[in-house]
Amino acid sequence: MSIQNGMEKPVLNELPTISDRMTFIYLEHCKISREDGAVTVKDMEGVIHIPAAAITVLLLGPGTEISHRAMELIGDTGISVIWVGEQGVRYYAHGRALNSHTSLLAKQARLVSNTRSHLAVVRKMYEMRFIDEDVSGLTLQQLRGREGARMRKIYREQAKLNNVEWYGREYDTEDFSSGSPVNQALSAGNVCLYGLATAVITALGCSAGLGFIHVGHEFSFAYDIADLYKAEITIPLAFRLAGENVPDLPNVVRRQVRDIFSKTRILERMVKDIKYLLDDSDNSETKIALWDNREDIVEYGKSYGKGGDYK
Repeated sequence: MSIQNGMEKPVLNELPTISDRMTFIYLEHCKISREDGAVTVKDMEGVIHIPAAAITVLLLGPGTEISHRAMELIGDTGISVIWVGEQGVRYYAHGRALNSHTSLLAKQARLVSNTRSHLAVVRKMYEMRFIDEDVSGLTLQQLRGREGARMRKIYREQAKLNNVEWYGREYDTEDFSSGSPVNQALSAGNVCLYGLATAVITALGCSAGLGFIHVGHEFSFAYDIADLYKAEITIPLAFRLAGENVPDLPNVVRRQVRDIFSKTRILERMVKDIKYLLDDSDNSETKIALWDNREDIVEYGKSYGKGGDYK
């Protein structure tokens, strides 16, 4: 690793906007600390310095240790920290959201709370599966039926391609080993996809629980997002590995899903897709305001009684 000099701690108004900063940095099997305004990463190969102002999200994988001094810098510069499995295939916990403003979370809440806008997001999610088809005239029920038919076709095609017996998607959440090899592989791969989706949603400051197609679960929105990529990532992989009769199938699936995440840069696609679904242009500024039932929001830092303004 190359060694770079640290930088002085930046003040908040000097920090670049999110669009000018790096996206996600994944670290594993290393010790993380700080030197001035830089995050230091030490492993068997040496030490590197990463300017804190250039980081948006730190994904901490297995074998990472992080110091209190590093967390001080991370807190001061608004970096989001998420503890994950290898290459993000599990979501364990997180520190703070990427955004210091709540505009994307508020937008998600507004969209999910209004029937018309809720339906509009659901339609966008389904339409993303049918890129070459015009499904704009279909009802929600018709879209759901079309999606079900599409998935059944994909399962049949993959079963035939890989010479795997297929009797449908069946699994017992309380007894993983009772499922057929391909169903075990599908479950193992999908859990990895849910973990990455949850990490991305959390990093963007959204709620994993405010789903549109899926509702009523703490990870409903993560299920919504993960479903966009199953036909591309987890389903072909699960059938291929099941057809090869590989030993220790679930662990092999998890490792290969991890590698696919890294090669396809699926994390960056998730960020773009979530912003597209929530109609976010990433031009929000960090701004505190007061809610008003007539004007929506009013200026913060102003006295609305007698005596004039205050700061």
